[in-house]
Amino acid sequence: MAIDDRSPAILVRELRKTYAVPEREPGLRAALGSLVRRRTRQVEAVAGISFHVSPGEIVGFLGPNGAGKTTTLKVLSGLLHPTAGEVRSLGHVPWQRDPAFLRRMTLIMGQRNQLAWDIPVIDSFELNRAIFGVPRDEYRQRLTELTDLLELGELMRKPVRNLSLGERMKCEFAGSLLHRPEVLFLDEPTIGLDVTMQRRIRAFIAEYNSRTGATTLLTSHYMADVEALCRRVVVIHHGTLLYDGDLTGLVARFSPHKSITIDLEDGGEGLGERIPALVGPPEWIVSHAEGRLTLRVPRSETARLTTRLLANLPVRDVIVDEPPIDEIIDLVFAGRAGPAEVPPA
Repeated sequence: MAIDDRSPAILVRELRKTYAVPEREPGLRAALGSLVRRRTRQVEAVAGISFHVSPGEIVGFLGPNGAGKTTTLKVLSGLLHPTAGEVRSLGHVPWQRDPAFLRRMTLIMGQRNQLAWDIPVIDSFELNRAIFGVPRDEYRQRLTELTDLLELGELMRKPVRNLSLGERMKCEFAGSLLHRPEVLFLDEPTIGLDVTMQRRIRAFIAEYNSRTGATTLLTSHYMADVEALCRRVVVIHHGTLLYDGDLTGLVARFSPHKSITIDLEDGGEGLGERIPALVGPPEWIVSHAEGRLTLRVPRSETARLTTRLLANLPVRDVIVDEPPIDEIIDLVFAGRAGPAEVPPA
């Protein structure tokens, strides 16, 4: 996807971040020797990625562990200096730490505590209000809004250390959004939460984006987060860009197959010999048991085969579906996508 220079909220061009990692052999002699002469190895965490995020977008930023996602978010939020490349966030160079920029963004990292551990949540919120200089009238209005959206209720009076992980993450969101940031960097915000709490956090992020128009860059290993919130995804691996586009395009580009599930009338009794002949190649049949036929067929053959099966079998129900998005992502990261499927960065 070509970079659009018309005032993107986030702009990244050829971003690179290289670390010098110390190395030594085990043992006392090697430890003493490293005091005199340290040996290092260059590790490229981010290797020249480029993308942009338009104002108001929620973009999924995907990659396996070690792909460079968190490093990129830390550069975008001003915690790290890049080795090379151009980065702009809301028109600012993030690592210059301009107060005008810091008042307009927030970084929320799953299971990383920003609130004071031993004091009530409401006191931490008051501290954030003072730090960001939020007027009291605006603070009270925003606090009421966030309390209603996140159902904080009695949590406000409890010390942070007495909260469960899910309760703490809700309070982390509220505390990080009191200054009404225009850009949200969310790094695994639902990690470790149960399914119900993940759903609540997702609903909150969507509602906050709808109400405020905040630009959001989201990393997550839970594909449910991405499917629920993001129309567009940026996929990186080994620090390089693999894909930048809409979610449906990712599935179409990297998965050459679709799945067909057919429920047969009367359990498909007496059809055992006819089905393989109708389907074609035996490797297309995933399973056939208890009146349910499951197929995995080339995308180009889906319509023709479905029509033939409907015409020749007593079909009660049929479902034609894309493979799960997490299966596609695993396929990409495992390097099993063919050359034709991998787009140029």
